[in-house]
Amino acid sequence: MNALVLDKMNHLEVENLEKPTPKNNEVLIKVAYVGVCGTDKALYQGLPGSADAVPPIVLGHEDSGTVVEIGESVTNFEVGDRVAIDPNIYCHKCDFCRTNRPELCTNLSAVGVTRNGGLEEYVAVPEEVAYKLPDNVSFKQAALTEPLSCVVHGVDLLAIKPFQEAIVLGDGFTGQLFVKTLKAYGVSKVTISTRHLDDEKHVDFLKKVVGADEVVDARSNDFDKDYDVVVEAVGSADVQEQAVKAAAHGGQVLMFGVGKPEQKFSVSSYEIFQKQLTVQGSFINPYTFKAAIAMIAAGKIDPSELVSMELKAAKMNDYLSGKIRTNKAVLNIEAAF
Repeated sequence: MNALVLDKMNHLEVENLEKPTPKNNEVLIKVAYVGVCGTDKALYQGLPGSADAVPPIVLGHEDSGTVVEIGESVTNFEVGDRVAIDPNIYCHKCDFCRTNRPELCTNLSAVGVTRNGGLEEYVAVPEEVAYKLPDNVSFKQAALTEPLSCVVHGVDLLAIKPFQEAIVLGDGFTGQLFVKTLKAYGVSKVTISTRHLDDEKHVDFLKKVVGADEVVDARSNDFDKDYDVVVEAVGSADVQEQAVKAAAHGGQVLMFGVGKPEQKFSVSSYEIFQKQLTVQGSFINPYTFKAAIAMIAAGKIDPSELVSMELKAAKMNDYLSGKIRTNKAVLNIEAAF
């Protein structure tokens, strides 16, 4: 089978690999769509994701497809089932897993990170990380369940009230998903920041497709108002500092953007004290896949509206190295090789 292998850092190579045989507790998936995100770019460059990716390995942790074979002990799936794959595999034994905090699992492994992922024609995954899809959810939508489920986890960590006003700092794909999710959760007004305020087409997209009530200049040192909820969706130190400053008294700041491991930012401890702020981190997606799929199926969120490019395998090095820039890229695996 065709596979796109990270054979060394900063390089992917199309290789012919043997089709996997599922273990007793695994299902074999014929991959349909794979989403590509900032985590893949980090892994490509040798930076950590949920864990380290060690070459040679097949990336791809935003996956959908069809079950074509099942292991002997699999009970919840049949050949022909359409599924999305949650990449995160928990040990169920560590203190975090046993105290309802599996996202902090000390033995975490992940499809497309520590074991081969979806950038290949077939992938074998544990039964427990596959989720059946309703008939009205497409494979392209399903491949975006993983990033949506991470956003859902972030929003679940907040105390959301209908009267609140929120701002999302960062207008990339993740920031756009946050706008859609906060609106779906009933937040009364959601603003998004952008560095492209002079691009009328982009601003129109943020309002009409993404659903932002207001679009503001990300380069502003001081917004016109403070916000009850601030979501940092960039991961740069300057935006992280901006997030704390943008929070209203009693506000909540969600630090979702992923910075580099050595990165630091400055914050006034007095400001956190005096404004009584809650500053919250958010990591991966502990069992929020079902909620994300349900939101897509109910028509509350369509993440495929935000996809701007379908990549071919031959273009993946250019994309992950930053030579190709786009809002959100996916691969139709059948057509990609």
